[in-house]
Amino acid sequence: MYNSLRKIGSLVSLVVLIAAMSSCGGKEGSRTTGWAYNDPENGGFEVSPVVEQETGPGLVLIEGGTFVMGATQDQVVFNVNNFPRRLTIRSFYMDQTEVANVDYLEYLYWLNRVYGVNYPEVHRKALPDTLVWRSKLGYNEPLVNNYLRHPAYKNYPVVGVNWLQANDYAKWRTDRVNEIRLIQKKILDMDIDQQDENNFNTEAYLAGQYEGLVNEPLPNLNQNSDGTRIAKIEDGILLPDYRLPTEAEWEYAALGLVENTMYERISQRKTYPWNGNYVRTADKKYYGNFVANFKRGRGDYMGVAGALNDGADIPTEVGTYFPNDYGLYNMGGNVSEWVMDVYRPSSLDDIDDLAGYRGNVFETKVTDQDGFVATKDSLGRIKYRPITVDEAEGRKNYRKADNINYEDGDFTSSVRADDNWNNIPDSLVTGSSTSLMYDYGKTSMINDHVRVYKGGSWKDPAYYLSPSTRRFLDQSESTNYIGFRCAMTRVGSPISGTK
Repeated sequence: MYNSLRKIGSLVSLVVLIAAMSSCGGKEGSRTTGWAYNDPENGGFEVSPVVEQETGPGLVLIEGGTFVMGATQDQVVFNVNNFPRRLTIRSFYMDQTEVANVDYLEYLYWLNRVYGVNYPEVHRKALPDTLVWRSKLGYNEPLVNNYLRHPAYKNYPVVGVNWLQANDYAKWRTDRVNEIRLIQKKILDMDIDQQDENNFNTEAYLAGQYEGLVNEPLPNLNQNSDGTRIAKIEDGILLPDYRLPTEAEWEYAALGLVENTMYERISQRKTYPWNGNYVRTADKKYYGNFVANFKRGRGDYMGVAGALNDGADIPTEVGTYFPNDYGLYNMGGNVSEWVMDVYRPSSLDDIDDLAGYRGNVFETKVTDQDGFVATKDSLGRIKYRPITVDEAEGRKNYRKADNINYEDGDFTSSVRADDNWNNIPDSLVTGSSTSLMYDYGKTSMINDHVRVYKGGSWKDPAYYLSPSTRRFLDQSESTNYIGFRCAMTRVGSPISGTK
């Protein structure tokens, strides 16, 4: 009886709430003030009807949750850098495949078209290093000349791209996707004559520093305005940034435990992105076929003629082999992939157990003397700077901009933490103090520019196909076996389709 009355009471409350929100001439209204939304007679406060983020091109929704990050097999290389630890990943989006040569060539073409006349160095800076294919004792010159540009390789993953270049590509992709969304909404017209600083940049557009070819501007319901406005974040039209995934996100997505659960019980852990301990499929139609592109053994990159095992001597086309349970291709094999994190051996012990990540350097937009966003730079980009100690004063969640070394590389976590402060140089205490614990080039190959890459590649043995394996490389270096894919933050509900 009590439960029935409670249900009736809840229903009545819901009806009252809907009635309140539908007041003021039929417009949706505020449940806290009673004023109508989207009504110029009430001041014009606008509320978008958008209820959920749209999925950007190339992306797959990765529903978040808890999992055990870290080692799932014996450490054959004796690296003590991935002790298992439980943490939670928020829902996010990830590219279904690696970024392919054709995708990167589109990027290079755009850079040359927009900046090629006055800033050719922008295009040169983005070029992959095709010389990564050279070997002192191997004949790979045809790959140097053809792998990036020949149409036979257009759907192969781009390689020779360093971590910095991968991040620049992700930023460019953000702007191109948001620009086409505004064009599709008829807010802007297509403008192929953009050049130098006059090019669509999401942040410059939001700051009112890019106008473009306006088609049908959005109506501004504020009666004190001229009646039109640009799109805002609040409209839900512009998507969040494309970016590299964090190490924790990448490992979570690669494992794809979503199909191995019953309610909240994970019925089977995974060593690889697929079930089982073998790299062959149990699917009857393809029984015995390899499910990844990797090096089976010494001198065996693809098997014997007439019975090729994985069928690829170098990277092969993206979207090849079987996807994991999130629908992601080649999360084990083909190419290893850059992630956002700065490498530290103890990261899995240190990082937060919700959305863990090492590499934060907090920044803020550069402003003029009146507090407005400073004029964009010569390439059309909004300028940023690290926050100052004074700006962080009084905060409890952070005290400075650079937190890369927090609890692993800074003074308090170093082997010299017990020394008298007077014996420590000021530059090491107040600045980047990595060398107190990691003496780069002498006792360690770790510094603040060393980034994690994940997953095995076409030239790795099966051990590295496990998502738990961790390796690192300087962010300015590239190889013929590291590529990347992009991710995007999921805003709002972690589950698609909820209201």
